[in-house]
Amino acid sequence: MSFSGRARRLIQRARPLFLLALCAFVFGCSRHEPPADLTILNTAEPESLDPQIIVALTDMRVVQALFEGLTRLEPTNSFAVPGLAEKWEISPDGKIYTFHLRPNLVWSTGEPITADDVVYSWRRALDPKTASDYAGQLYPVKNAEAFNTSKITDPSLIGVQALDENTVRVELNSPTAFFLDLCAFPTLYVVPRHQIEKYGDHWLTHQPLPSDGAFELGSWRVNDKIRLVKNPRYWDATNTQANIIDLLPIGSPSTALNLFESGQVDVILDKALIPAELLDVLSLRPEFHRNSNLGTYFIRFNTTRKPFDDPRVRQALALVIDKERIVKKISRAGEVVTSSLVPPGTKNYTPPEGLGYNIEFARKLLAEAGYPGGKGFPHFEYLFSGGASGGGELHEAIAVELQQMWRDALGIHMDLRQVETQVFWGTQQRIDFDLSRSSWYGDYNDANTFLGMFVTGNGNNETGWSNPQYDKLVADANNTVDLQQREKLFQQAEKILLCDGTPIVPLYVYVGINYYDPNKITGIWPNILDNHPLRSIRKINKVLQ
Repeated sequence: MSFSGRARRLIQRARPLFLLALCAFVFGCSRHEPPADLTILNTAEPESLDPQIIVALTDMRVVQALFEGLTRLEPTNSFAVPGLAEKWEISPDGKIYTFHLRPNLVWSTGEPITADDVVYSWRRALDPKTASDYAGQLYPVKNAEAFNTSKITDPSLIGVQALDENTVRVELNSPTAFFLDLCAFPTLYVVPRHQIEKYGDHWLTHQPLPSDGAFELGSWRVNDKIRLVKNPRYWDATNTQANIIDLLPIGSPSTALNLFESGQVDVILDKALIPAELLDVLSLRPEFHRNSNLGTYFIRFNTTRKPFDDPRVRQALALVIDKERIVKKISRAGEVVTSSLVPPGTKNYTPPEGLGYNIEFARKLLAEAGYPGGKGFPHFEYLFSGGASGGGELHEAIAVELQQMWRDALGIHMDLRQVETQVFWGTQQRIDFDLSRSSWYGDYNDANTFLGMFVTGNGNNETGWSNPQYDKLVADANNTVDLQQREKLFQQAEKILLCDGTPIVPLYVYVGINYYDPNKITGIWPNILDNHPLRSIRKINKVLQ
């Protein structure tokens, strides 16, 4: 899960028409509506609510409330537990999963949910026309990658089939330790085939929108709010804790805090919406909740653009970054500096050390690359997001600090390029930058969610970097059953990523920060994915009707 841009090709073209059509029905809604049970901030306006297209956290938070997969994430620890499937069997070799759907599943609009809907949804995610950069989440499935890359064109060859109305059989290429976690990821959610086939690309703009999750889409008023209404036909509706939730697209930390302090907002789930300059004070309050997080803040290089096509240049820049200075002076939330991409605490994995801090060696590398003392090194740009991104001030402060470090240590000059959030996503996805701020939150608790990102051709790579040895090590790791051997292969791959190729520079590991009054709000638990399903959150003493 990322704050970096990914599957934006289709979205960037479709978004203006999508929002125009959307406004046509949302602004027609009555303004005389009941108050929400909960009001939660969501940092930015979602680009889409299509599970097979979305990539950003702001989109996923809404989609996780509207749709569901065969499994779902348990709110206390983010482990995968039964969702639309009530149970499953796994073959002795770990390659065949047989899922049994819950009986009498229906969409919020009343139509039955069947095994054919599951098959359709996964095939749609893999269809090259869908342009889903998260299609790789399905690559463990037999022939999924071949179909997504157009090496085969017959979808029936993909290893997912409906045995009957309530049974789905999935065949994998090899045992996949995190497959049940993948089934809880939005790309694998079950979407309404009947709605999509009827309305095509405009299926999200037609009301009522069929939902198989805990909530229905009540309304979407662009730049105002998204209203979610409890889905009474959801299989677990009795445990949905709120009737109505409003999500506000607020990107300014100061505005977010003011709304909370004035009682207009109940929950702030994102660290980016906590004013960095007030962290020392706010962290002492009972509303402040901090926990370990499976997320890393890092820098991307465009390895296709000179002079950053030379790994010595990339390594030189990495070696002069004083990361302690950044976390103590700027981020200030208890982040831990890192030289590795995969965070500590990742299941069955200890990351290797990457490049450290060595100014003299950095200067030597830069001279070897043809730029002694920085002479002749071209001006370059550092891309970062601002405005509605929620955290633009933080990104800018880090960019200014990096600018000074590289000028002082290497004699090179960097310009800052701040752009609006949606422009940032598209620019990064096109690899139209020199350097770019980036971050990655684990989609599931496994090293592959980080390392698989930089395999050649992965839609989330966004550096232009490619290394056959790295690709093979990641592939071999994912085909290995022995956990210790798997860890060693991943460690070798990460060492290549960090120290040899260096298309990225990790800076620090995130901490999760949520802000709410524990005397008023319940249903939010610390977990390493910092994932908090909206279905579980409620106001204390709030009685559901």
